[in-house]
Order: sequence, then C-alpha cells, then structure tokens
Amino acid sequence: MVRSIHKLTARQVEAAKKPGRYGDGAGLYLRVAGTGSKRWVFRFTPIKGARPREMGLGSAGKGSVSLADAREAARSFRQQLQKGADPIALKRFEDTAEVPEFGAFADAFVEGQAAGFRNAKHIAQWRMTLTKYAAPIRAKRVDEVTTEDILAILEPIWQTKNETADRLRGRIERVLNAAKARKFRSGENPAAWRGHLELLLPKRIKLQRGHFAAMDYKQVPAFFHELHQREGMATLALEFLILAACRSGEVRRMEWSDLILENTVWVVPGTKMKSG
Repeated sequence: MVRSIHKLTARQVEAAKKPGRYGDGAGLYLRVAGTGSKRWVFRFTPIKGARPREMGLGSAGKGSVSLADAREAARSFRQQLQKGADPIALKRFEDTAEVPEFGAFADAFVEGQAAGFRNAKHIAQWRMTLTKYAAPIRAKRVDEVTTEDILAILEPIWQTKNETADRLRGRIERVLNAAKARKFRSGENPAAWRGHLELLLPKRIKLQRGHFAAMDYKQVPAFFHELHQREGMATLALEFLILAACRSGEVRRMEWSDLILENTVWVVPGTKMKSG
C-alpha cells in the first residue's frame, strides 16, 4: 500500500537548496548535490530481503523533468515492480524494437537484480537455473514461450529436485512478467502457479531435504565444554552463536563496524538478518 505520497510541491522543488534527499513518497526523491544541482531518483527493493536500489529519472528544475513527470515515471516503475519486474533491467531494452529471446532478456534481468542481492550465492543460483534448466527456451522469443515449454522443463525435476524446480518456476515467472511489463508479450504468464500450473503439476513433496536432529538442551553444556577444547575460527564462531542465540548467517557476516567494543555491544544491521 502506498502511503504519504505527493509530499513535495513545485515551489518546494524550486526552492530546495540545502544538499540532501527530499522525499515525495512511495520511492520518489529529489536529490540536491553540494553544487546545487538537482535530480530525481527512484528507490526500490526488487526482491524481498534485497538491498534497496536507486535509479535516476533526470535533472529537476526549470526546463528539466518536472515534479509531475517524475511522479508519473515513479508510478510506472511501481507498476512494473508489482508485476515482478525490475525497472533497471527493463530500461536496458528501452530502445529495442524487436522482441528479445528469453535467454538474452533473462540475462539482462538477472544482471539488473545482481546489485540488490546480499550475497553472491543467490545471484549465482539465479544465473545457473536460468541457464542450465531453462536451456530449452533460451533461444525462444519471450512471446513464444508456452505452458508446454514450462512443463517440459519442470516435470523431469518436479519431484526429484522439488525445491530447485519451484524456485526455477518462480524465476521464469518473474522474467516473463518483466517481458510483459515491457510489452514484449501479452496474456497469462505460462509459468504462473496459482490457477495455472497448480492444476497441471502434482502436489510438491515439501521438505524433501529433511531437518537435522535437534540436540537435547541437557546435552548442550557437555557439548559446549568439548567444543571449548578445540581450536579454530569456526569453533569460536559456533561458541559465540550458542551464547548469543543468533543465526549462523548473522555471525558469518559480522563486521568490525557492527561492534561497539567500548560498550561490548554487537549491533546486527537489518540487512544481515533473515527478515531484513
């Protein structure tokens, strides 16, 4: 839901002199540089948990992009985001007249997403799945990809590699949503799950990998004592994890800048937390 939108007025835009960022709401900002130059920027988060990204919308002021035009551009980008598209990735095809092949469009889409991921592993997984598993449709134009194509890709791995298959489906869906937002295709998304593939594929067997057995809390003191006799950075990290009762990812991504040593305080940034 969009809240507190249209905070600025044309007069405020013209009068803004102090360097900084002035919010109009819903991701649109006026950025004033130390030199006095002004430009419009749109901030957004392409994927839940990813870092916010920023794209320029042009200079602000008389003879440049007006407040109304900046708002319209931001509105268009918000619509693209709602469809699962990345505005920066789509901008690469702004002057493209021909409908691109799925492979080229997917690669550009992933490249546009890369800056927003918190670690390289996620973007590598995106690239791998959309290259290896989606190989049969990479040479097809995005408007030629059909439900039969998607089923041919998913069915062989749907039950044996169900987590990979589900993520692959979602990634293909996002790429095709982006293609639709760019008007390279129309109609229903052949990779959509609700009301579509859920009727054509068998129910997925969830938690195929299973869970590791939990240690009885009564055994933790003895385990910790044994752990303390060992050496190594991994051992120290595990000891800290147990004492702080935190997630392994938070410990592994800890940086000196997160520590306030004089107060013995560790501040975990939201971007390093699972829900961040």
